Amino acid sequence: MEAFGDDELGLVLKRVIDRNDRKSCAQVCNQWLRVEGVTRLALRILEPELLRKFLPRFPNLITLEAAGGITNLDLEFIAETCPDLQVLNLNLRQTQRVLDEFEELGANDVGDDGVCAIAIGCPALTQVCLRRRSRMGNVGVVDLIKSSQNLTTLDLAKCNKITDQALEAIGAASSLRVLNLRGCSLVTDWGLASLATGSTSRTLKKLVLTECDQITDHGVSLLQQIYFLQELNLAECGPRVTDTGGVAIAAIRTLERLDFSWLINISDISLLAIAQNCRNLVAIDVTGCELLTGAGIRSFSNHKSLEVLVLASCYNVCGEDVEQTVLECRSLRHVGLDRGLRMWMPMSMQENLSRICRLEWR
Repeated sequence: MEAFGDDELGLVLKRVIDRNDRKSCAQVCNQWLRVEGVTRLALRILEPELLRKFLPRFPNLITLEAAGGITNLDLEFIAETCPDLQVLNLNLRQTQRVLDEFEELGANDVGDDGVCAIAIGCPALTQVCLRRRSRMGNVGVVDLIKSSQNLTTLDLAKCNKITDQALEAIGAASSLRVLNLRGCSLVTDWGLASLATGSTSRTLKKLVLTECDQITDHGVSLLQQIYFLQELNLAECGPRVTDTGGVAIAAIRTLERLDFSWLINISDISLLAIAQNCRNLVAIDVTGCELLTGAGIRSFSNHKSLEVLVLASCYNVCGEDVEQTVLECRSLRHVGLDRGLRMWMPMSMQENLSRICRLEWR
């Protein structure tokens, strides 16, 4: 039997998906080691200090993940070595080992220079996660948007140097579907206006603005111009988001998931409008919306698609309000309730509701 050539062996190895199986294949001989590397499409970097030794073996990577400390020079090397990258995940995971490593890197952790190099060297990028990379600023985002014409997902959560300047560039993106700005506390209404009036308004499906506490009703009201938005998270956006913004959000008829957690100036007025207009809504979280009463919750009683309703820390809602909503909203599958309400709900009521949907006490 003749030995496999590289092409034949490559066809075989492309069908080997399991990580351990591929590792075993790479240990057969030098040829198998080489071809396994050439056919590998995804890699997770666990030891970035050894990057220059092992990465050249994987020139055709499409997906790359590095959860720990990584430098601008590392990203420049990645851009040179793996030009076909489509998915780059640099989410800084908060394990103790990673945090210690990150502390050692300090000012050398990845920032604008590294992202600019990736943007230029890997133009096929479609998904980029830079979560918790605190040195990341506007310059890298602007270059990324300009170079990555097929970018669909951008995660900038906890990148606290991001400002409206970056959002102006993001607003011009023509393919972006998912944008996470959680904890980007420098974002203002001006930045939201860029998203609502640019090309992104015609493509964006999911927008996370959690903890963007400089935004107001004015900026939130502009979001109704994002025509096909399906998921919106405004949790903890501060007291300047009120019913004016809530009612404006109700005009987004494509909404399927909505998070109003801890918006203390949202009341029944907003929920009445949302229940009436957002007929595709599947999940809503109003945890900590302390102005809400049973009237607002009961407005979902005849809703046809709602499956998840979270009401923790809504102290003006009683057991009877919950019971009526669950009994009349036949689509409900999950209800999140405050632990304090449990002692005031008769056990018979709890048992009856539990037969219809799952009750979660928070």
